[in-house]
Amino acid sequence: MAAATNRLYHRGLVLLCLFLGRLWETGANQIRYSVPEETEKGSIVGNISKDLGLELRELEERGVRIVSRGRTQLFALNARSGSLVTAGRIDREELCAQSARCLVNFKVLIEDRVQLYGIEIEVIDINDNNPKFQVENLEVKVNEIAAPGTRYPLPEAVDPDVGLNSLQNYQLSSNHHFSLDVQTGDDGTINPELVLERALDREEEAAHHLVLIASDGGKPPRSSTVHIQVTVLDTNDNAPVFAQPIYRVKVPENVPPGTLLLTVSASDPDEGTNGEVAYKFWKISEKQSPLFQLNEDTGEISTAKSLDYEECAFYEMEIQAEDGGGLKGRAKVCISVDDVNDNRPEVIITSLFSPVREDTPQGTVIVLFNAHDRDSGKNGQVVCSIEEILPFQLEKSVEDYYRLLTVQNLDREKTSEYNITVTATDKGMPPLSTEIHITLHVVDINDNPPSFSQTSYSVYLPENNLRGTSIFSVTAHDPDSNENARVIYSLEEDTIQGAPLSSYVSINSDTGALYALRSFDYEQFRDLQMQVRASDSGDPPLSSNVSLSLFVLDQNDNVPEILYPALPTDGSTGVELAPCSAQPGYLVTKVVAVDRDSGQNAWLSYRLLKASEPGLFAVGLHTGEVRTARALLDRDALKQSLVVAVQDHGQPPLSATVTLTVAVADSIPDVLADLGSLEVPAHPEASDLTLYLVVAVAAVSCIFLAFVIVLLALRLRRWHMSRLLQASGSGLVGVPASQFVGVDGVRAFLQTYSHEVSLTADSRKSHVIFPQPNYADTLISQESCEKSEPLCISDDSRFPIEDTPLVPQAPPNTDWRFSQAQRPGTSGSQNGDETGTWPNNQFDTEMLQAMILASASEAADGSSTLGGGAGTMGLSARYGPQFTLQHVPDYRQNVYIPGSNATLTNAAGKRDGKTPASGNGNKKKSGKKEKK
Repeated sequence: MAAATNRLYHRGLVLLCLFLGRLWETGANQIRYSVPEETEKGSIVGNISKDLGLELRELEERGVRIVSRGRTQLFALNARSGSLVTAGRIDREELCAQSARCLVNFKVLIEDRVQLYGIEIEVIDINDNNPKFQVENLEVKVNEIAAPGTRYPLPEAVDPDVGLNSLQNYQLSSNHHFSLDVQTGDDGTINPELVLERALDREEEAAHHLVLIASDGGKPPRSSTVHIQVTVLDTNDNAPVFAQPIYRVKVPENVPPGTLLLTVSASDPDEGTNGEVAYKFWKISEKQSPLFQLNEDTGEISTAKSLDYEECAFYEMEIQAEDGGGLKGRAKVCISVDDVNDNRPEVIITSLFSPVREDTPQGTVIVLFNAHDRDSGKNGQVVCSIEEILPFQLEKSVEDYYRLLTVQNLDREKTSEYNITVTATDKGMPPLSTEIHITLHVVDINDNPPSFSQTSYSVYLPENNLRGTSIFSVTAHDPDSNENARVIYSLEEDTIQGAPLSSYVSINSDTGALYALRSFDYEQFRDLQMQVRASDSGDPPLSSNVSLSLFVLDQNDNVPEILYPALPTDGSTGVELAPCSAQPGYLVTKVVAVDRDSGQNAWLSYRLLKASEPGLFAVGLHTGEVRTARALLDRDALKQSLVVAVQDHGQPPLSATVTLTVAVADSIPDVLADLGSLEVPAHPEASDLTLYLVVAVAAVSCIFLAFVIVLLALRLRRWHMSRLLQASGSGLVGVPASQFVGVDGVRAFLQTYSHEVSLTADSRKSHVIFPQPNYADTLISQESCEKSEPLCISDDSRFPIEDTPLVPQAPPNTDWRFSQAQRPGTSGSQNGDETGTWPNNQFDTEMLQAMILASASEAADGSSTLGGGAGTMGLSARYGPQFTLQHVPDYRQNVYIPGSNATLTNAAGKRDGKTPASGNGNKKKSGKKEKK
């Protein structure tokens, strides 16, 4: 039981503390001042900054301001001094009428905290009004038979001031018949009465003139007067009497003008004019007088104007009834005005925080407004509401103030502007409502990066494009606004084939257009991968990337390249061999070509463009194989020239040609016999040489010709000297000289002093080549040069010839013969007997030497068709680059050279194991010649 009592006791203490805290908080937020009325504008009322606990600079920084409703602003804030000052003339009587205390209430708002402080200012009355009578002249009728002590009411003076400054007393001018008596009513009003002191005699004095003075208690006092004329009448026994002393009536405030409110009635038992009663307002304020009208004959009181409960809810007045004899009676009329719901709620926006950032946290105050209704009771109770779909919530603050708060995160990209409709509705019947529309703008923040319409882009660009060509244009959209939505495009740094990406493409930072900075070649690279970045101009900036693949499309810009047969670099023509016994379809050779392009541009087709013997050869359309179309006939030329065209399938198609020379023969001697008739086809596109090249070639040719002439002269001179020596020698007389010159000697001579001129279509690329002598390709040896042949005399010989000892002749070299792999044959074949069908008689040998000399002579003057370079006689194109004249069979194995006692053995001797004849005997004979 005790524990329960303690719990109740503690609970009561807690409630008491909470109640006291609430009272303290309310009082703490209420600031009170006082100011006399009629003070000058700008007069200081109080130090508001100090009372709010703010520094002077904080008044502006925090947005401190006064908020009031429905009336002229009477006070203002002075930001410089931090004081509350008067904003204009303050009239207490106008504000509070006859109220004992005149209080002005308003609110001070601190905007950054959305906090309201109540301000209460008491307006102190000063004596600025005189007591005032409704009339300046008053007539009072008194019967001559009236007894002393009879009282006659006098009009009251009205002083709007209060307290000591209000009406305090009345004074009557001195006379012998009347005195003044002042009565104080229950409500504190002072009513003056005229009292008859002595009987009157109309015949003695028919009128008396008096002055009534009304004074207040101010310092200095103020007063006003009314002149009273007392008229003495004949006998009138009865005064008018009202049916009731106080008339009360209740009327709604919305009654129209002219509505009858009530009827007062007074009766007078006298007859004649003394019984006729007239009604008039005896005591009524200046504000009330225009609102009502009184019928003097009937006593009907009706409305002259519309009544307004909000201006005045209760009216009190006095009605006087006077008969014809001057007697009066008075009654009080009280009119109560009932409120009706005739005023719509009023909504006044106190603070509007617009625009608002879209990242504003929840619970932020957006609008502070006041909603009130001038009606009373339920008609004055206001309820505010907004649409529920909005991300805002209404919350009642203090008294009639409401706050609009955010309850969700705002997103400008979804809604950039809110049109908020606040509906204020009273509780009257029927209810009245008022709507206000608040436009709230949402300020953008940079919360959205630019976004591309696609996750990746693929761009196709034909190769060989012009520099500066627009490739593509990317577009990124940023839902933000202004600078946050301005997109800047750039390329991520990258390296392609050792060069920066910026050297290949560039991008317009404003439009996103991509431009090619160079001409792309499909054969160099086929695609570029790059990252395009889109950044906005916000702070901080946001960005996003997108992958862009640039694919280079192949164009038919490469001519087919022929790999085989390859044109020799020395300007000669390769030779292909076709046996005379070849049947139709025999594979002669194959043209191999490639095209650096791709796809259809690289599809190659082969066709025979030109042939010296039409119908003899055919070329495979897709294989490039050159085959015989028919059997070879005897009438067919041994040398056939074919021009094969290789064409791709591009648009437009490109082509290349190659010239083939086919030698028709069954054996190598037939080939060699026909080589002299081969000619190098002139290049179809050869152009004239420039002047400088012509002069250079002519000069070189002249020098070469002069050198050859000098050399021939020296050779002839030596030959002549050797003839003289032979004629003078006894041991050599009668020995005939050789009629044949060695093949090796001639080739060595021609290779040593031959030159090659290579002309091209571009004169800048023309060149003159002086090849070095290639002694490795000669079959002559130093020993053979020591023989007594005139053209093979060693350069070391000097005259007189008798001083030069003769070197004995060396035995022939046994390693000069060909092996099986070195013997010539058709391409890709080394078949045949080791001995072959080689010439075995002196006639055939001499024929071969003559042919070689003739071919060598043509090579010396630049007209040889053998080609293939020095020592190849044009056969390298057919039998491979390793094939030289070293591989040609040396027919000297069966040749006897006159003037020499050396005998060449054939290959059969070597296979039989026989050793060649020793050269010792020759050395002895040479020794004998030296002795001779």
